[in-house]
Amino acid sequence: MPRFSIIVPTYGVEGRLSLALESVLGQPFGDFELIPVHEAAADSPAGAVSAAYATRDTRVTPVQSSPSGGLSAARNAGLAAAHGTYVLFLDGDDTLAPGALQAIADRLGGTGDPDVLYFAHERAHWWEGGTTVVRPTGPDTPAWSAAYRRDFLGERQLMFPIGHFTDLGWSGLVALAADRTAELRDTVCVRHLLRRRGSQLDAPGDHQLELLDQVELVLARAAAGQRLSEALFAQLFAVVLRSLAHPERLPAHHRRAFFRRATHLYRLHHPAGFRPPTGSLGVQHRLLATGSYAGFRVLCAAHRAVAGALAALPRPRAPLTRALYAAQRVLPLDRNLAVYCAYRGRGVGRDPAALHAKARELAPWLRSVFLVEPDAVDRLPSDVEYAVIGSRRSWRVLARAKYLVHNTDFDADFADAVVKRRGTVHLQTQHGTPLTTRGVRRSPYPVVAAASGRFTDLLKRVDRWDFCLSANRYSTETWERAFPGRYEQLEYGCPRNDVYYTATAEDVARARRELGVPEGRKAVLYAPTHRDHTTGHSPRLDLAAFCEAVGEEFVVLLRAHHFSDGFSGDGFSGDGTSRGSDGRIIDVSAHRSTEDVCLAADALITDYASLMFDYAHLDRPVVILADDWEVYRETRGVCCDLPTTPPGHVARTERELADLFRDGSYADLKADVLRAVFRERFCQFDDGRAAERVVRRVFLGERPEALPPVVPLAERTPAPAPAAATLVKS
Repeated sequence: MPRFSIIVPTYGVEGRLSLALESVLGQPFGDFELIPVHEAAADSPAGAVSAAYATRDTRVTPVQSSPSGGLSAARNAGLAAAHGTYVLFLDGDDTLAPGALQAIADRLGGTGDPDVLYFAHERAHWWEGGTTVVRPTGPDTPAWSAAYRRDFLGERQLMFPIGHFTDLGWSGLVALAADRTAELRDTVCVRHLLRRRGSQLDAPGDHQLELLDQVELVLARAAAGQRLSEALFAQLFAVVLRSLAHPERLPAHHRRAFFRRATHLYRLHHPAGFRPPTGSLGVQHRLLATGSYAGFRVLCAAHRAVAGALAALPRPRAPLTRALYAAQRVLPLDRNLAVYCAYRGRGVGRDPAALHAKARELAPWLRSVFLVEPDAVDRLPSDVEYAVIGSRRSWRVLARAKYLVHNTDFDADFADAVVKRRGTVHLQTQHGTPLTTRGVRRSPYPVVAAASGRFTDLLKRVDRWDFCLSANRYSTETWERAFPGRYEQLEYGCPRNDVYYTATAEDVARARRELGVPEGRKAVLYAPTHRDHTTGHSPRLDLAAFCEAVGEEFVVLLRAHHFSDGFSGDGFSGDGTSRGSDGRIIDVSAHRSTEDVCLAADALITDYASLMFDYAHLDRPVVILADDWEVYRETRGVCCDLPTTPPGHVARTERELADLFRDGSYADLKADVLRAVFRERFCQFDDGRAAERVVRRVFLGERPEALPPVVPLAERTPAPAPAAATLVKS
């Protein structure tokens, strides 16, 4: 029998679940069983994470529970499966502090194994910029801030009550039943994440009525023969009064009845001799006890008036186009209109373009409009409908569209004024797997943060998202921390990468012909990234010297980053190639399709461009030129340590890079092994059907379980390499 059973409900927190499980498995005190509770669906993301950990560690024993039963059903399912002497609960987006289990075990032993041990926890703000330590207060403690003797729970038949506010009911019932309790006040055992949008329990709705159900459950149990302490009574009604102080949380037609029911419970169950606290809280107690609903409303209104007086500031006057936009929003939504925007309007490309193409196939009744900058108009495909950003037409389609699809974390300035109408659907596709920090995670890096805009404006935009696209679980975890919100994560892959699994040998040969790759040569794609801490475009690799060093076998396809000064291409449209070094350097920066450039390349050289994650789907050699990794990491911020988990060989100098290609080791067995590990982690969901899954889920409203399942990596076949394509052609 293990000392501890640690129960972790997982529904809705898949993005941070691995952090919670790792925090338990990394404890020096190892006498425990870890019970993740996930939904029963076969394709449950949390189920997949739990199963992977169970394979790795025999102490992990997942169980299933229906998400319709909520948090209570999950915890009860975990309790039914537990074998430990003591039971602990850990929310799936929280973490166990280092050394917590040893500290709890020591305190339990030192206090004679009490029924309940309450311990301190730390509330971590969502931006991870501050924490607050909360000492145990006995009954008024979350379920995950205590250890419970399992035999005690079984003897008293204690289970979590179904519904909302169950922590309140649970803690009250436990407090009534426990004969011996102890505290661990000076050791933080759980790090609890405070979500940016707060607890869903604080949201308005009929579920607020269930608060009194939980209070009455505890009070009725006390009336049936268990002593109700003055402390527990005060704590229960402190929660009730906090809710009454926010009448906007309750439907208007239920507010008076809620107050009357609270008054009835207060009068019926208050302990003899109970004295209300002093100050404003004491006044609220007395108003509740007397049933003075009008007086309570006046008191709360006065508090709100004082708090709101300082915040009341006049709004700036909107320009004429904003007024027209407001007028258009009065009109009904066009449920067959989808608006796309790629990279702040630079054209038609990447994931929005791939989704647009798939929507034409699966939902041909949808009308699509791309928002573009004025200088992109001449390069747009002839069959694409567009609106220039900031024009009256752009505001008109934004006001009426059912769907908005875009791929940048910091939208164009005009987007801050976009209003999310009821019934609209906003999809953030992102732009690939992130290597560098994004969103609010940029705040510690002044240069990047200054160029990114105000984070308060960013978070307002995040609040408009309904869906956010993810290529792998690493990205899911990154987006959840960088863009905290209530959107649904779509772990479907990147639609633009579908072509890497659907392209044929002829597609590869065509791409090489269009780019002018000579017959019999190996094409190396060089795609450097942008440096925020430098100005201008200073190539870090002398391509002419590289070509001379590696020999006539290779040509270089140069694709400069679109932020580089002097770079006229946009990566979306236009052809235009230029040659240098006797035709062995082909500038493909302005070529219309990044995907075609990748298909044409035999290998990729990059520094820290996220293109490496896309190119890895082709299962072709990748070499990293990391000559300034330490500087880049400290000035830009990164989400993973690339040199320790690279997709291939890492060169620190131009000479090392040239040597890898000159002797062929860029594609040796070690490179294959590194790439296989990289692909296993980052090529998780892309299988050629990402666009289809997104269109079916977002535009057609299909349920996740009805979508095409992701093909396992080992069963996928990437587009043929150029050499194979040449053989097929021959």
